[in-house]
Amino acid sequence: MEFKENNKPIYLQLVDKICDDVLAGRYGDDSRIPSVREFAAQVEVNANTVMRTYDYLQQNGIIYNKRGIGYFISAGSSEFIRKERMERFMNDEIGELFGRLRLLGVTPDQLLDMYTEYCNQ
Repeated sequence: MEFKENNKPIYLQLVDKICDDVLAGRYGDDSRIPSVREFAAQVEVNANTVMRTYDYLQQNGIIYNKRGIGYFISAGSSEFIRKERMERFMNDEIGELFGRLRLLGVTPDQLLDMYTEYCNQ
């Protein structure tokens, strides 16, 4: 895995990857995710980093551990992740996006056309 965000810790980038996989439907409610060692090998990081990722996800109710069996996606995680990301986007990112669009002279109609085209790909 390539880590892109230099300011963001790797374990949080791995959290984002797993959450992306949940939102994309790769993991459904109560589905098993790779073990710590399996995931560490897949993304080529230390197992301690993955353990930190899984601890974070477990503390936030996104995954749970069945002792001796592995980690699983908690029921309702997809909706929880979507809601949290929407809130973060609306509070932190959309203002910056709108500011850039205004500076570039993008009109609301142009933005709607671009978004519609993007969704139809």
